[in-house]
Amino acid sequence: MTEDERWDLLNRLDDTLLKGGIILSEWCSFIIKESDTAFAKGAHLPSILTAVAGIETYLRSEYENKEQMSFNELINESPIKESLKAELHKLRKYRNKWVHIKRPWQDTHLLENPEKYEKELEEMAIFAAHCLRKTIYENQWI
Repeated sequence: MTEDERWDLLNRLDDTLLKGGIILSEWCSFIIKESDTAFAKGAHLPSILTAVAGIETYLRSEYENKEQMSFNELINESPIKESLKAELHKLRKYRNKWVHIKRPWQDTHLLENPEKYEKELEEMAIFAAHCLRKTIYENQWI
């Protein structure tokens, strides 16, 4: 996928999911912009990490008194659809695999087949972009 195609995908997601209006904190807007830029440039892992940060920031800003909760708890306690919660947990667990690498020297699979990981990261970056938008558009006003 080219950079223009990736920007087009993000625009199509916005056109499809945004039917009214939303208000985001400046922190959330900034993080989303960074995630979108990373995605469009093909930096899949950074786009996933910042998409998760954007989701967490949105949930904390939308649902007050959640500062002390872990991301896992925040997802569980937020009044969002169960299907979205399941998607966010899938994304959270995937992000954790990359953020908390348990055996960094067991890297033979990565060295022998980096294309597999690159393809997986691209697919999850697309999934993360979907999850991010589903989350920030879940409480829009029409």
